[in-house]
Formats: sequence, C-alpha cells, structure tokens
Amino acid sequence: MKQIFLSLTLSAVAFVTGCNAAPTNSPAARNNLTNTNSTMKFPLQRSEAEWRKILTPEQYHVLREAGTERAFTGKYWDTKTLGEYRCAACGEILFKSDDKFDSHCGWPSFSEVVAQGKVIEHKDTSFGMVRTEVLCANCGSHLGHVFDDGPGPKGLRYCINSASIDLADTNAPSWKPAEKK
Repeated sequence: MKQIFLSLTLSAVAFVTGCNAAPTNSPAARNNLTNTNSTMKFPLQRSEAEWRKILTPEQYHVLREAGTERAFTGKYWDTKTLGEYRCAACGEILFKSDDKFDSHCGWPSFSEVVAQGKVIEHKDTSFGMVRTEVLCANCGSHLGHVFDDGPGPKGLRYCINSASIDLADTNAPSWKPAEKK
C-alpha cells in the first residue's frame, strides 16, 4: 500500500511540475543549478542588484534563480501570434514563432533555436532528475529545458518559461526588454 501511495504521489508531483521544476533557494539546491554567473562568463554581465532593478520579481525568479512558472499560466504557452521571441533579460533573439508548437505541456515549446550559438545547453541534475537546461548565451539567464521528444527532423522540444521571453514584432527595430511594472 505504501508503494502505491508513493507512486501516486510521485506521479502527481511530476504532473504538477511538468518539464520545469522550481528549485528551492537553499545553498544545496543552488549548487546543483548551472545558472550562476560565478561559474560561467557571458558577453552581457550585470550584478544581481542590476538584474533585480531590470526584471519583475517573477522574471528574476525564473531567469536568475532558475525557477519556473506553473504550467498553463504563462502568457505565451498558447499564443499563436507571429514574431520573434527574445530573452526577457537582454533582448537577444532566441526563437521564432514559426518554430513554436503545442506540446500540451503548458509552456511555450519550440522545435529549434533561431540560430546556433544563441543558447547554451547544460546538464541539470537538480531534484534527482537529469535534464538539459537552456540558458541565454548572451546573458546566462535560465530559459527552461530541452527534451528529445519534439517534432521535426531534430526531434527537439525547447520547453521555455513565458517569463523568460518576450514576443516582439519582427518589424520593431527599437525593441528592448520590458520594464519592471
């Protein structure tokens, strides 16, 4: 009976957390995360205080603390609007709407990155799982994870937090990251 209860509990946790699990802020949990500017260097460098001024609290949690939003709650999980998806922290173009698809996971999903070198894929062993974390190659911000169960010839599914990206009209040359509200 205990095994059945444990199995049901673990299944419920997996369903609720989906492809992104929100880490705790404990030092032990943070040590398993790859998204720290102290271990990796990126072209755009800002202090955590500067990031806090630029980003909303939700964006900061997702982008800088490798957090996640709940499934089916982000602003882009179901949008069909055309345009480019940019890093919400630095404005780097990461994905195109042409590559977005409905994976039924509750987060925006893309079959590929706009160009090679725009993201960094890094092994993530947090929460007893082995996943591939996706970081913005320009600023090091956590975007989500990539899985090998997607469509197309590459078979990839970039499962990305809505809070980590901004949808920009491709005809908007003066686009910049959203200001804190």
